[in-house]
Amino acid sequence: MKTYSFTKEERLKSRKLIETLFREGKAFSVFPFRIIYLPVKELPVNKYPVQVGFSASSRRFPHAVDRNRIKRLAREAWRLQKQGLYDHLRTESRQLAVFLVYTDKKIADFSTLHHKISVILEKLKNSY
Repeated sequence: MKTYSFTKEERLKSRKLIETLFREGKAFSVFPFRIIYLPVKELPVNKYPVQVGFSASSRRFPHAVDRNRIKRLAREAWRLQKQGLYDHLRTESRQLAVFLVYTDKKIADFSTLHHKISVILEKLKNSY
């Protein structure tokens, strides 16, 4: 069954987990994103195999409106395509914490972000 929601439990909000992710996680880049991921033994909420966070630099985008737009577009692209990764992780009963950092200096359009998120999801599926 496909679910196209992006619930509160899927969002990476734990400060402790985020610090561990940036300290011990593995990383790769798919322009315009830098992806940091970490296999987790047990997420705080076990219903979903992935918790994900999004960020955009306030140095590159001084206006909050721009940062929020980037994060909103990235979340939407993730929401529409996440199911393949979720199914893959559920069959292997694994969990991931993922953080996507937007690195470009311009706001990309949705179709570009949609394509890049699909590449990211495939890389995560194959690397883990």
